[in-house]
Amino acid sequence: MRLIGFDPGLRNTGWGVIAVEGNRLKHLGDGVVHTDAKLSLAERLVQLQVGLVDVLTRFHPDEAAVEETFVNTNAVSTLKLGQARGIALLVPASQGIPVSEYTPNLVKKTVVGSGHAAKEQIQMMVRTLLPGCEIKSADAADALAIAICHAHHRDSRARVAEMVVVR
Repeated sequence: MRLIGFDPGLRNTGWGVIAVEGNRLKHLGDGVVHTDAKLSLAERLVQLQVGLVDVLTRFHPDEAAVEETFVNTNAVSTLKLGQARGIALLVPASQGIPVSEYTPNLVKKTVVGSGHAAKEQIQMMVRTLLPGCEIKSADAADALAIAICHAHHRDSRARVAEMVVVR
């Protein structure tokens, strides 16, 4: 099973792909899709879409996970992040890939054990959980952490969904 995680951002959207084989995780790839700040918002969203389609075409993931938006004090920044998140949700869904969403605190708690972990702690744990992984950036590390979080929670979600259907 191949899982991809996305850490959405208008300037930089991190992505990370892992393979899940039983209880083992294996790093398959990671990186960042960058956009050109000189372009219009619409053109930057197209850059994200094209970049993410390219990643999905190269890695053929079975499922995707996207970090949920946190609301910060700057409403304009939050809105732009939400639009980038929309692209990260749309691209895999439009290819028939199931998409799950996770809060930043759940990702940190799953990977590090603390919902308020620092970026350095996340990167260290990602390297520990994915031996031999050479993380390209903090955004890519966050995306790998999102994929790891999904690997740990996807079975639980499936069981809960089955229980709801059975009732």
